[in-house]
Amino acid sequence: MDRQRWINLFAAIAAITVFGFALGLMFPLLSLVMEKHGVPPQTIGYNTAMHPFGILVAGFFVPHLTARFGTKRVAIAAALLTATMILAYPFMPIYWAWFVMRFIQGFAVAALFTVSEAWVVEAAEGPARSRIMGVYTGVLSLSFGLGPVLISFTGVNTILPFLIGAGFLVASMIPMFFYRSTGAFATEPGERQLSILGFSRLAPILIGAVALFAVIDAAYLGLMPVYGVKKGLSQEMAALMLAAFIVGNAVLQLPIGWIADHWSKRGMMVVCAFTTVIGSALIPSAFGTWMIWPVLVVTGAASAGIYTMALAELGERFSGNELVAGTAAFSTMWGAGALIGALIGGWAMDRFGPDGLPYATAVVFAGFILVIAGRASFSARARRRV
Repeated sequence: MDRQRWINLFAAIAAITVFGFALGLMFPLLSLVMEKHGVPPQTIGYNTAMHPFGILVAGFFVPHLTARFGTKRVAIAAALLTATMILAYPFMPIYWAWFVMRFIQGFAVAALFTVSEAWVVEAAEGPARSRIMGVYTGVLSLSFGLGPVLISFTGVNTILPFLIGAGFLVASMIPMFFYRSTGAFATEPGERQLSILGFSRLAPILIGAVALFAVIDAAYLGLMPVYGVKKGLSQEMAALMLAAFIVGNAVLQLPIGWIADHWSKRGMMVVCAFTTVIGSALIPSAFGTWMIWPVLVVTGAASAGIYTMALAELGERFSGNELVAGTAAFSTMWGAGALIGALIGGWAMDRFGPDGLPYATAVVFAGFILVIAGRASFSARARRRV
Protein backbone atom coordinates (compact mmCIF):
# COMPACT_ATOMS: atom_id res chain seq x y z
CA MET A 1 0.00 0.00 0.00
CA ASP A 2 1.15 3.55 -0.64
CA ARG A 3 1.72 6.08 2.15
CA GLN A 4 -1.67 7.81 1.84
CA ARG A 5 -3.52 4.50 2.09
CA TRP A 6 -1.70 3.77 5.35
CA ILE A 7 -2.61 7.24 6.62
CA ASN A 8 -6.26 6.70 5.61
CA LEU A 9 -6.28 3.31 7.31
CA PHE A 10 -4.82 4.73 10.52
CA ALA A 11 -7.26 7.66 10.47
CA ALA A 12 -10.28 5.38 10.05
CA ILE A 13 -9.22 2.90 12.75
CA ALA A 14 -8.23 5.66 15.19
CA ALA A 15 -11.53 7.49 14.70
CA ILE A 16 -13.68 4.41 15.16
CA THR A 17 -11.63 3.28 18.19
CA VAL A 18 -12.27 6.53 20.06
CA PHE A 19 -15.89 6.47 18.90
CA GLY A 20 -16.27 2.87 20.09
CA PHE A 21 -14.98 3.76 23.56
CA ALA A 22 -17.56 6.54 23.87
CA LEU A 23 -20.39 4.24 22.75
CA GLY A 24 -19.22 1.50 25.10
CA LEU A 25 -19.55 4.04 27.88
CA MET A 26 -23.01 5.27 26.85
CA PHE A 27 -24.83 1.93 26.66
CA PRO A 28 -24.53 1.01 30.36
CA LEU A 29 -24.55 4.67 31.47
CA LEU A 30 -27.99 5.43 30.03
CA SER A 31 -29.45 2.18 31.38
CA LEU A 32 -28.06 2.82 34.87
CA VAL A 33 -29.33 6.41 34.92
CA MET A 34 -32.82 5.26 33.92
CA GLU A 35 -32.75 2.51 36.56
CA LYS A 36 -31.69 5.06 39.20
CA HIS A 37 -34.73 7.19 38.31
CA GLY A 38 -37.09 4.22 38.72
CA VAL A 39 -37.72 3.48 35.05
CA PRO A 40 -39.10 -0.10 34.74
CA PRO A 41 -36.71 -2.66 33.21
CA GLN A 42 -39.08 -3.32 30.32
CA THR A 43 -39.12 0.38 29.44
CA ILE A 44 -35.32 0.48 29.65
CA GLY A 45 -35.24 -2.40 27.19
CA TYR A 46 -37.56 -0.62 24.79
CA ASN A 47 -35.46 2.53 25.03
CA THR A 48 -32.26 0.59 24.37
CA ALA A 49 -33.89 -0.98 21.31
CA MET A 50 -34.29 2.47 19.74
CA HIS A 51 -30.54 2.53 19.10
CA PRO A 52 -30.39 -0.52 16.80
CA PHE A 53 -33.69 0.62 15.26
CA GLY A 54 -31.98 3.89 14.31
CA ILE A 55 -29.07 1.89 12.89
CA LEU A 56 -31.45 -0.23 10.84
CA VAL A 57 -33.24 2.79 9.35
CA ALA A 58 -30.01 4.69 8.64
CA GLY A 59 -28.75 1.98 6.32
CA PHE A 60 -31.33 2.97 3.72
CA PHE A 61 -30.20 6.63 3.69
CA VAL A 62 -26.45 6.70 4.30
CA PRO A 63 -25.38 5.61 0.77
CA HIS A 64 -27.36 8.50 -0.71
CA LEU A 65 -25.94 10.95 1.84
CA THR A 66 -22.35 9.92 1.09
CA ALA A 67 -22.97 10.13 -2.65
CA ARG A 68 -24.26 13.69 -2.26
CA PHE A 69 -22.01 15.14 0.46
CA GLY A 70 -18.96 12.85 0.48
CA THR A 71 -17.87 10.31 3.07
CA LYS A 72 -15.69 12.68 5.11
CA ARG A 73 -18.41 15.30 5.64
CA VAL A 74 -20.94 12.63 6.59
CA ALA A 75 -18.55 11.08 9.13
CA ILE A 76 -17.74 14.42 10.80
CA ALA A 77 -21.42 15.42 10.90
CA ALA A 78 -22.32 12.04 12.44
CA ALA A 79 -19.71 12.44 15.20
CA LEU A 80 -20.92 15.97 15.97
CA LEU A 81 -24.56 14.88 16.05
CA THR A 82 -23.81 11.99 18.40
CA ALA A 83 -21.81 14.26 20.72
CA THR A 84 -24.72 16.72 20.77
CA MET A 85 -27.17 13.98 21.71
CA ILE A 86 -24.94 12.79 24.56
CA LEU A 87 -24.56 16.31 25.97
CA ALA A 88 -28.34 16.77 25.80
CA TYR A 89 -29.33 13.60 27.70
CA PRO A 90 -28.90 15.03 31.25
CA PHE A 91 -31.10 18.02 30.41
CA MET A 92 -33.98 16.21 28.70
CA PRO A 93 -36.94 14.29 30.21
CA ILE A 94 -35.92 10.66 30.61
CA TYR A 95 -39.01 9.11 29.11
CA TRP A 96 -40.17 10.03 25.62
CA ALA A 97 -37.42 12.53 24.77
CA TRP A 98 -34.83 9.83 25.35
CA PHE A 99 -36.63 7.50 22.94
CA VAL A 100 -36.28 10.03 20.13
CA MET A 101 -32.70 10.82 21.09
CA ARG A 102 -31.66 7.16 21.17
CA PHE A 103 -33.10 6.74 17.67
CA ILE A 104 -31.19 9.79 16.39
CA GLN A 105 -28.05 8.54 18.11
CA GLY A 106 -28.42 5.14 16.43
CA PHE A 107 -28.88 6.81 13.04
CA ALA A 108 -25.73 8.92 13.50
CA VAL A 109 -23.72 5.96 14.79
CA ALA A 110 -24.70 3.94 11.72
CA ALA A 111 -23.53 6.75 9.44
CA LEU A 112 -20.10 6.92 11.08
CA PHE A 113 -19.63 3.17 11.18
CA THR A 114 -20.71 2.83 7.55
CA VAL A 115 -18.20 5.43 6.39
CA SER A 116 -15.31 4.35 8.62
CA GLU A 117 -15.68 0.70 7.68
CA ALA A 118 -15.78 1.67 4.00
CA TRP A 119 -12.54 3.60 4.53
CA VAL A 120 -10.88 0.67 6.32
CA VAL A 121 -12.00 -1.95 3.80
CA GLU A 122 -11.04 0.24 0.83
CA ALA A 123 -7.57 0.98 2.26
CA ALA A 124 -6.88 -2.60 3.36
CA GLU A 125 -5.89 -4.01 0.01
CA GLY A 126 -3.47 -6.78 -0.85
CA PRO A 127 -2.63 -10.19 0.64
CA ALA A 128 -2.83 -8.95 4.25
CA ARG A 129 -6.46 -7.79 3.96
CA SER A 130 -7.90 -10.30 6.45
CA ARG A 131 -5.19 -9.52 9.01
CA ILE A 132 -5.86 -5.79 8.72
CA MET A 133 -9.58 -6.40 9.17
CA GLY A 134 -8.73 -8.58 12.16
CA VAL A 135 -6.80 -5.72 13.75
CA TYR A 136 -9.73 -3.38 13.06
CA THR A 137 -12.31 -5.74 14.57
CA GLY A 138 -10.11 -6.49 17.57
CA VAL A 139 -9.31 -2.86 18.36
CA LEU A 140 -12.96 -1.88 18.01
CA SER A 141 -14.08 -4.68 20.35
CA LEU A 142 -11.44 -3.75 22.91
CA SER A 143 -12.31 -0.04 22.88
CA PHE A 144 -16.02 -0.81 23.16
CA GLY A 145 -15.34 -3.12 26.09
CA LEU A 146 -13.23 -0.53 27.92
CA GLY A 147 -15.98 2.10 27.85
CA PRO A 148 -18.00 0.64 30.75
CA VAL A 149 -14.87 0.54 32.95
CA LEU A 150 -14.97 4.34 33.17
CA ILE A 151 -18.32 4.23 34.99
CA SER A 152 -16.67 2.51 37.96
CA PHE A 153 -14.60 5.69 38.40
CA THR A 154 -17.15 8.40 37.54
CA GLY A 155 -20.40 6.89 38.79
CA VAL A 156 -23.72 7.93 37.25
CA ASN A 157 -24.81 10.68 39.64
CA THR A 158 -23.19 13.62 37.84
CA ILE A 159 -22.85 15.01 34.33
CA LEU A 160 -19.16 14.01 34.22
CA PRO A 161 -19.50 10.73 32.27
CA PHE A 162 -21.67 12.50 29.69
CA LEU A 163 -19.03 15.22 29.29
CA ILE A 164 -16.31 12.58 28.91
CA GLY A 165 -18.35 10.67 26.33
CA ALA A 166 -19.03 13.80 24.29
CA GLY A 167 -15.36 14.79 24.57
CA PHE A 168 -14.22 11.47 23.15
CA LEU A 169 -16.69 11.79 20.30
CA VAL A 170 -15.35 15.23 19.40
CA ALA A 171 -11.82 13.80 19.64
CA SER A 172 -12.80 11.07 17.16
CA MET A 173 -13.07 13.77 14.50
CA ILE A 174 -9.37 14.68 14.74
CA PRO A 175 -8.09 11.60 12.84
CA MET A 176 -10.75 12.17 10.18
CA PHE A 177 -9.04 15.38 9.06
CA PHE A 178 -6.01 13.32 8.03
CA TYR A 179 -8.13 11.24 5.66
CA ARG A 180 -7.65 12.08 1.99
CA SER A 181 -10.07 10.82 -0.62
CA THR A 182 -8.64 8.47 -3.22
CA GLY A 183 -11.64 9.05 -5.46
CA ALA A 184 -12.87 5.51 -4.82
CA PHE A 185 -16.26 6.71 -3.57
CA ALA A 186 -16.88 9.40 -6.18
CA THR A 187 -20.15 9.11 -8.08
CA GLU A 188 -20.15 9.60 -11.82
CA PRO A 189 -22.91 11.74 -13.40
CA GLY A 190 -25.93 9.54 -13.99
CA GLU A 191 -24.51 6.66 -11.97
CA ARG A 192 -27.14 4.83 -9.94
CA GLN A 193 -26.46 4.28 -6.26
CA LEU A 194 -26.66 0.60 -5.33
CA SER A 195 -29.39 0.08 -2.74
CA ILE A 196 -29.14 -2.10 0.33
CA LEU A 197 -31.61 -4.56 -1.16
CA GLY A 198 -29.61 -4.61 -4.37
CA PHE A 199 -26.42 -5.34 -2.48
CA SER A 200 -28.14 -8.03 -0.41
CA ARG A 201 -28.96 -9.92 -3.60
CA LEU A 202 -25.29 -9.78 -4.60
CA ALA A 203 -23.91 -10.99 -1.26
CA PRO A 204 -26.57 -12.78 0.82
CA ILE A 205 -24.05 -14.87 2.78
CA LEU A 206 -22.09 -11.79 3.85
CA ILE A 207 -25.30 -10.08 4.95
CA GLY A 208 -26.31 -13.18 6.88
CA ALA A 209 -22.89 -13.39 8.53
CA VAL A 210 -23.17 -9.83 9.85
CA ALA A 211 -26.68 -10.45 11.18
CA LEU A 212 -25.44 -13.66 12.81
CA PHE A 213 -22.60 -11.87 14.59
CA ALA A 214 -25.02 -9.18 15.79
CA VAL A 215 -27.35 -11.83 17.23
CA ILE A 216 -24.72 -13.29 19.56
CA ASP A 217 -23.11 -9.90 20.21
CA ALA A 218 -26.38 -8.37 21.44
CA ALA A 219 -27.51 -11.52 23.27
CA TYR A 220 -24.26 -12.01 25.17
CA LEU A 221 -23.40 -8.35 25.78
CA GLY A 222 -26.87 -7.74 27.17
CA LEU A 223 -27.56 -11.01 28.95
CA MET A 224 -24.28 -12.75 29.82
CA PRO A 225 -24.00 -10.95 33.20
CA VAL A 226 -27.63 -11.88 33.92
CA TYR A 227 -26.83 -15.49 32.95
CA GLY A 228 -23.95 -15.57 35.43
CA VAL A 229 -26.01 -14.13 38.29
CA LYS A 230 -28.89 -16.53 37.66
CA LYS A 231 -26.40 -19.41 37.75
CA GLY A 232 -25.21 -18.28 41.19
CA LEU A 233 -22.28 -15.94 40.55
CA SER A 234 -21.78 -12.54 42.12
CA GLN A 235 -22.33 -9.51 39.89
CA GLU A 236 -18.56 -8.96 39.74
CA MET A 237 -17.83 -12.53 38.61
CA ALA A 238 -20.71 -12.43 36.13
CA ALA A 239 -19.22 -9.27 34.65
CA LEU A 240 -15.89 -11.11 34.29
CA MET A 241 -17.65 -13.71 32.13
CA LEU A 242 -18.62 -10.96 29.72
CA ALA A 243 -15.08 -9.56 29.91
CA ALA A 244 -13.67 -12.96 28.88
CA PHE A 245 -16.01 -13.06 25.89
CA ILE A 246 -14.91 -9.53 24.86
CA VAL A 247 -11.23 -10.43 25.28
CA GLY A 248 -11.73 -13.19 22.73
CA ASN A 249 -13.40 -10.67 20.43
CA ALA A 250 -10.38 -8.41 20.69
CA VAL A 251 -7.14 -10.38 20.91
CA LEU A 252 -7.60 -13.34 18.55
CA GLN A 253 -8.78 -11.58 15.38
CA LEU A 254 -5.24 -11.11 14.02
CA PRO A 255 -4.40 -14.85 14.00
CA ILE A 256 -7.82 -15.60 12.52
CA GLY A 257 -7.09 -13.07 9.77
CA TRP A 258 -3.63 -14.57 9.18
CA ILE A 259 -5.09 -18.04 8.66
CA ALA A 260 -7.73 -16.66 6.28
CA ASP A 261 -5.10 -14.79 4.23
CA HIS A 262 -3.17 -18.04 3.77
CA TRP A 263 -6.20 -20.30 3.29
CA SER A 264 -9.79 -19.20 2.57
CA LYS A 265 -11.99 -16.40 3.91
CA ARG A 266 -15.21 -18.31 3.32
CA GLY A 267 -13.69 -21.48 4.75
CA MET A 268 -12.55 -19.59 7.85
CA MET A 269 -16.04 -18.13 8.21
CA VAL A 270 -17.49 -21.66 8.36
CA VAL A 271 -14.82 -22.76 10.87
CA CYS A 272 -15.64 -19.75 13.07
CA ALA A 273 -19.37 -20.50 12.91
CA PHE A 274 -18.78 -24.17 13.78
CA THR A 275 -16.48 -23.20 16.67
CA THR A 276 -19.12 -20.81 17.99
CA VAL A 277 -21.70 -23.61 17.95
CA ILE A 278 -19.40 -25.88 19.96
CA GLY A 279 -18.32 -23.11 22.33
CA SER A 280 -21.85 -21.94 23.08
CA ALA A 281 -23.03 -25.50 23.62
CA LEU A 282 -20.16 -26.09 26.08
CA ILE A 283 -20.84 -23.04 28.27
CA PRO A 284 -23.44 -24.75 30.55
CA SER A 285 -21.25 -27.80 31.20
CA ALA A 286 -18.09 -25.70 31.62
CA PHE A 287 -19.79 -23.32 34.05
CA GLY A 288 -18.40 -23.58 37.56
CA THR A 289 -15.05 -24.96 36.39
CA TRP A 290 -11.86 -23.28 35.15
CA MET A 291 -12.82 -24.35 31.62
CA ILE A 292 -15.47 -21.64 31.41
CA TRP A 293 -12.81 -18.97 30.84
CA PRO A 294 -11.09 -20.45 27.77
CA VAL A 295 -14.49 -21.50 26.40
CA LEU A 296 -15.75 -17.91 26.62
CA VAL A 297 -12.56 -16.49 25.09
CA VAL A 298 -12.64 -18.90 22.14
CA THR A 299 -16.38 -18.44 21.61
CA GLY A 300 -15.97 -14.66 21.59
CA ALA A 301 -13.08 -14.89 19.14
CA ALA A 302 -14.91 -17.24 16.78
CA SER A 303 -18.13 -15.22 16.72
CA ALA A 304 -16.26 -11.98 15.98
CA GLY A 305 -14.17 -13.84 13.40
CA ILE A 306 -17.28 -14.27 11.29
CA TYR A 307 -17.62 -10.49 11.09
CA THR A 308 -13.91 -10.09 10.32
CA MET A 309 -14.22 -12.54 7.43
CA ALA A 310 -17.32 -10.78 6.11
CA LEU A 311 -15.47 -7.44 6.04
CA ALA A 312 -12.43 -8.98 4.36
CA GLU A 313 -14.53 -10.65 1.67
CA LEU A 314 -16.49 -7.43 1.19
CA GLY A 315 -13.28 -5.55 0.36
CA GLU A 316 -12.12 -8.32 -1.94
CA ARG A 317 -15.31 -8.37 -4.01
CA PHE A 318 -16.54 -4.77 -4.02
CA SER A 319 -15.17 -1.25 -4.41
CA GLY A 320 -16.30 2.37 -4.72
CA ASN A 321 -19.95 3.13 -4.07
CA GLU A 322 -20.78 -0.57 -4.03
CA LEU A 323 -18.48 -0.76 -1.02
CA VAL A 324 -20.39 2.04 0.73
CA ALA A 325 -23.66 0.25 -0.05
CA GLY A 326 -22.12 -2.90 1.40
CA THR A 327 -21.04 -1.29 4.67
CA ALA A 328 -24.46 0.40 4.90
CA ALA A 329 -26.10 -3.00 4.42
CA PHE A 330 -23.79 -4.43 7.09
CA SER A 331 -24.85 -1.66 9.47
CA THR A 332 -28.53 -2.25 8.77
CA MET A 333 -28.23 -5.99 9.26
CA TRP A 334 -26.29 -5.46 12.46
CA GLY A 335 -29.20 -3.40 13.76
CA ALA A 336 -31.70 -6.06 12.73
CA GLY A 337 -29.57 -8.88 14.12
CA ALA A 338 -29.07 -7.07 17.43
CA LEU A 339 -32.82 -6.65 17.84
CA ILE A 340 -33.38 -10.33 17.06
CA GLY A 341 -30.53 -11.43 19.34
CA ALA A 342 -31.87 -9.55 22.34
CA LEU A 343 -35.35 -10.98 21.76
CA ILE A 344 -34.16 -14.56 21.20
CA GLY A 345 -31.82 -14.45 24.19
CA GLY A 346 -34.46 -13.09 26.55
CA TRP A 347 -37.11 -15.49 25.29
CA ALA A 348 -34.80 -18.51 25.58
CA MET A 349 -33.85 -17.66 29.16
CA ASP A 350 -37.49 -17.16 30.14
CA ARG A 351 -38.61 -20.34 28.40
CA PHE A 352 -35.76 -22.74 29.22
CA GLY A 353 -33.92 -21.13 32.13
CA PRO A 354 -30.46 -19.51 32.06
CA ASP A 355 -28.91 -22.21 29.87
CA GLY A 356 -31.41 -21.34 27.16
CA LEU A 357 -29.15 -18.39 26.24
CA PRO A 358 -26.06 -20.29 25.05
CA TYR A 359 -28.11 -23.14 23.61
CA ALA A 360 -30.25 -20.74 21.56
CA THR A 361 -27.18 -19.05 20.07
CA ALA A 362 -25.70 -22.46 19.25
CA VAL A 363 -28.86 -23.38 17.33
CA VAL A 364 -28.82 -20.07 15.40
CA PHE A 365 -25.19 -20.53 14.35
CA ALA A 366 -25.81 -24.15 13.37
CA GLY A 367 -28.59 -22.93 11.09
CA PHE A 368 -26.15 -20.55 9.41
CA ILE A 369 -23.74 -23.41 8.70
CA LEU A 370 -26.57 -25.36 7.07
CA VAL A 371 -27.45 -22.35 4.90
CA ILE A 372 -23.85 -22.00 3.69
CA ALA A 373 -23.63 -25.74 3.02
CA GLY A 374 -26.93 -25.70 1.14
CA ARG A 375 -25.90 -22.71 -0.96
CA ALA A 376 -22.54 -24.31 -1.79
CA SER A 377 -24.29 -27.53 -2.83
CA PHE A 378 -26.75 -25.62 -5.01
CA SER A 379 -23.93 -23.67 -6.69
CA ALA A 380 -22.00 -26.89 -7.36
CA ARG A 381 -25.04 -28.51 -9.00
CA ALA A 382 -25.63 -25.39 -11.09
CA ARG A 383 -22.03 -25.43 -12.35
CA ARG A 384 -22.33 -29.10 -13.31
CA ARG A 385 -25.40 -28.31 -15.42
CA VAL A 386 -23.54 -25.62 -17.39
